[in-house]
Amino acid sequence: MSLRNSTSVNRLRRGPRSLQTYRIFQVSTSEPHPSFSAYIMGLSKRWLFIMRTTKDISGLFQPLEDIISSTFIPKTISNQLTPNNRKFLSLPARHGDLGIFNPVEIADFEYTSSATATAPLSKIINGQKTQFDPESLHLLKRELVSAKSEMLTTKRLSQTKAEELVREALPPTEQRFHQERTRRGSSIWVTSLPLQEHRFNLNKQEFWDSMSLRYCLELEGRPPNCPCGKPNTTEHSLSCHLGGYVQLRHNEIRDLTANLPKEAGCRDVSREPHLLPITGETFRLKSANTANDARLDVAARDFWLPMDKIYTDVRIFNPLAPTNCAIPLDTALKRHEDEKKRCYNERVLEVEQSCFCPLVFSVTGALGNEAEKFYRRLAKLLADKTHQAYSDTIRYIRQRLSFTLLRTTVISLRGHRGNKLTKTRQYKSELNDINLLYNTFNSTKFNQF
Repeated sequence: MSLRNSTSVNRLRRGPRSLQTYRIFQVSTSEPHPSFSAYIMGLSKRWLFIMRTTKDISGLFQPLEDIISSTFIPKTISNQLTPNNRKFLSLPARHGDLGIFNPVEIADFEYTSSATATAPLSKIINGQKTQFDPESLHLLKRELVSAKSEMLTTKRLSQTKAEELVREALPPTEQRFHQERTRRGSSIWVTSLPLQEHRFNLNKQEFWDSMSLRYCLELEGRPPNCPCGKPNTTEHSLSCHLGGYVQLRHNEIRDLTANLPKEAGCRDVSREPHLLPITGETFRLKSANTANDARLDVAARDFWLPMDKIYTDVRIFNPLAPTNCAIPLDTALKRHEDEKKRCYNERVLEVEQSCFCPLVFSVTGALGNEAEKFYRRLAKLLADKTHQAYSDTIRYIRQRLSFTLLRTTVISLRGHRGNKLTKTRQYKSELNDINLLYNTFNSTKFNQF
């Protein structure tokens, strides 16, 4: 459809797209994750098409912006967000936001950018030229690529400047979270479809808690104190060992890391392998682990080179903890990697004759440099085996890591931390059959009379 005037836009506002907008916003309270994905990856792209093909229509999008600010964001994301927070949500996910753009602000810019990128092609179409020699076609392609590259560069520079302005306006604690959101892979769950088959779907409580954690908002409906006696803050919930949620977070990432090499075709993949005992070897570092029962998380062969073995050990730290929040994120990641290396690297190299790779994560999804290299290599192996594109494979691995971390983190915010359930009655171990247990109990009770 050719869009040439505001009449066409008004017709679209009253037509099927308006109905789809109403339906998406209507279910945003009961199904926030699907409605958010439907708008970000579907409906908003249609509005972008209108902006890029129609001139001077920014004012016509004001009703859409009003319903986004007053209905969609409070119901889907959080009702704690004020109108002043609106600009924090408009940038793409790679810049730490959600990509819920303000159509009034970007409509004219989108049209100008589209006109600049397609100017060489528009010139040819207006000239009604039907025949081209190979050299002219080559020059036309070069002009189109150059115009598109210039447009993307201008757009990225404007987004980077907007991100810097947003970060400067945030308090120090939120600046740290914003820094983590901009790390590669940290925000990939925001742009992923909620596919139940791959466990990429979140229920409404999980989605709201994820957004509250992402933007340092207060988690509603939680008790003020933890069963351990300390205040039930977000920082404490992420670090408290009561309930086993810290171990659950570690084990889920460990199990995922053990399954991926098997899918990629690696051999001799083992979980929690024992290291060879120390028989007189000495190590340069006093911090090296010399226990005979030492274990690592995952081992696999054929990872870097054929028949070579690699050992990995997982660590997931809380960036809000006092020992981590006072230093930059990159420094915290490097420090945890160095601690793992000081503990295991020399022993694995000298005794096991293998290589060691520490896999360090933050609970918000940031990866250390060693983990980034490990999963990139894993994506290359998996892509070669499945004959799929590397970009799709690495995105899939990052999605699985991101959702695994996200689920275990959200569970730790609201999971039960009470005392363990006690056994009310101890029965003899040989009575394994339920019917036998029931009949024995009844006969004993009957013989008492």
